[in-house]
Amino acid sequence: MAVEKVDFSLKETSPNIGSDRVSGGEKLTSSFDLVEKMEFLLVRILRARDLPLKAVNGIIDPYVEIKIGNYNATTKYFEKKPDFEWNQLFAFGQDRLQATTMEITVRDKELIIGDNMIGKITVALHEVPPCFPPDSPLASQWYKLEDKNGFTLRKGELMLAMWYSTQADRVFTDAWHSDSAIVSGESLLNTRSKAYLSPRLWYLRVNVIQARDLVPGSKDRNPQVYVKAVVGDVILRTRVSPDKNVNPQWNEDLMFVVAEPFFDSLIVTVEDRLENNTVQCLGKCVTRLSNVERRLLPLPADPLWYTLEDIVFEDGMEKEANFFSKLNMCVSLDGGYHVFDESVHNGSDYRPTVKMLWTAMIGVLELGIINASGLQPMKLRDSRETTDAYCVAKYGPKWVKTRTVVDSFDPKWNEQFSWDVYDLYTMLTIGVFDDCHLHGGDAVGDGKDPSLGKVRIRLSTLATNKIYTYSYPLLVLQPNGAKKMGELQLAIRFTCSSYLSLFLVYTMNPLKQAVRILCSSLSRTEPPLRQEVVDLRKAKANFQRFLATFKCFSNARQWFDEIRKWNNSAATVLVMAIYCIIVFKPDLILPTVTLYSIQVMILQWRKRQRRPTHIDVNLSVAGSVTADELDEEFDTFPSSRQFDVLRMRYDRLRSIAGRIVTNYSDFLIFGGFYVMRPPFLGKDVLNAPQNFFSRLPTKADYML
Repeated sequence: MAVEKVDFSLKETSPNIGSDRVSGGEKLTSSFDLVEKMEFLLVRILRARDLPLKAVNGIIDPYVEIKIGNYNATTKYFEKKPDFEWNQLFAFGQDRLQATTMEITVRDKELIIGDNMIGKITVALHEVPPCFPPDSPLASQWYKLEDKNGFTLRKGELMLAMWYSTQADRVFTDAWHSDSAIVSGESLLNTRSKAYLSPRLWYLRVNVIQARDLVPGSKDRNPQVYVKAVVGDVILRTRVSPDKNVNPQWNEDLMFVVAEPFFDSLIVTVEDRLENNTVQCLGKCVTRLSNVERRLLPLPADPLWYTLEDIVFEDGMEKEANFFSKLNMCVSLDGGYHVFDESVHNGSDYRPTVKMLWTAMIGVLELGIINASGLQPMKLRDSRETTDAYCVAKYGPKWVKTRTVVDSFDPKWNEQFSWDVYDLYTMLTIGVFDDCHLHGGDAVGDGKDPSLGKVRIRLSTLATNKIYTYSYPLLVLQPNGAKKMGELQLAIRFTCSSYLSLFLVYTMNPLKQAVRILCSSLSRTEPPLRQEVVDLRKAKANFQRFLATFKCFSNARQWFDEIRKWNNSAATVLVMAIYCIIVFKPDLILPTVTLYSIQVMILQWRKRQRRPTHIDVNLSVAGSVTADELDEEFDTFPSSRQFDVLRMRYDRLRSIAGRIVTNYSDFLIFGGFYVMRPPFLGKDVLNAPQNFFSRLPTKADYML
């Protein structure tokens, strides 16, 4: 039986994203011009007054029900409150409205016997006025309530507003959507579109120098003293001081990552390790992070003496101290570095913490998340397969989340977002997830929203002021291989505001970056983007890329061998003629090489990549990987496989390592000479040419 071949390619699309497009795919002129226009009926329920009392006790718990065809929406209800104010907004997709009238009913939740209707309002949909952006939403007005026969009640009014608008309306993100009708309660808040900013991160540097006048619990032994520092739930320790006395020295750095606002404190304790593996505290000092010095430049902070709290022991008993021990430290918040909270190769922000050290903004990145198609079912609801999809996009410190489209394999979002761009060598990441926390959905596995795939786009591959509209395949790696989970249609545009700043980004020296520290997850409602980097498979893929890089040398050697053996007489004669010209006319070497280089550059420019980068299954070795290798990749730690399987895996790993060592040995000597070069031949900070070539796109963006 033939296996159907899955198409993993990138497809160019032509969505209906506006009529103001100029030739050549240039910039459009209107707002929300990267998404398709979607019209909604917006209904805002504000408050009620003078409601007629039907309850026996004279107290009612009213709520409002909106019914349009098969769509029903209800507001929250009040328990025994004199004033009834809901202030809730509802959005109904105009393309799904099957009725000609809308019925708004006020009901009493506590009235169980008989009809619980207090009053209603009937509105013909063709009488609802349009109010499209940039116009402001319509003002609310009072409507008289009617009984079930259509007669106006003597008492009871409802304040509301109704209008037709699009997703560009400024109140659209606060609305309850008709495609989320099965969601209720607190889960309804998770279906809305949201935007977040990552907290600003700082490096907290604690340089522990020495302590003075420590009072150990016993004077009959040499103390083994070390310093423990605690910030939040992160604990770091120095080594045990080699000075076995009451004035130990360390001169050791402890590095923390802290986030604004600084609510935590730095707790430093000096502890003595006893012979029975117990620890005795010799003193403690607490410093609020808001009081720590903030540095902009990488200069050493001034050392200060900190007083240790009087925790003194005598014969194993705590007693009050007559004097205080001291601890000499340099404590500072370093703001001249960038703290990585994502992979270095997929970074979207390289700016230092302190804003005054930022470079000038070079442009604006705009993203239109249009729709997805062919999504795979992710869970069961009411004994049928379904998917509740939403998108998360991250660039720089800004995270955005689209609304959740419930029960759809072809969701339409049509939401547009924008970011300020400070560095072109950055990556935009978009992930598609299934919301498994909605009411009625059965959460599977560890309770996290499962990923349906990611899309990464490097900004340096985008032309300025051009709109890219493509359908990206959503790929995930599963135990049975790479699987296509659907397609995501996006519209992207990078607008350059300053070509001078753009040029300077490629030429000026970058700031020194701090070592990569894994931070704790940001506190946000949307799920974090999962890491799909796997060591062994990526090692094989990178090894093949390494061999392909140096394949030109082997090809040149093979070509010269054919010339030397006269396999092609005409080519050999031509090479000999060129060789004679070079020998007798050496002044022609430089012009010839220059013209040839220019010709190669022109040819390569004409063959440049016209599409945004995307994952390459073949380059990632995801299509040719064996079932056993995938089983190893998804195996638990420690392994749950038998000893024979583990031995086979180690043999395979040794074979791969042997091949890598055999090929790397030819280049180790050059790498060794480069690393041990004299200082005057190289600097730690990249110069302009090195910075330029380091920012060019690489095929690392194509790795799954």
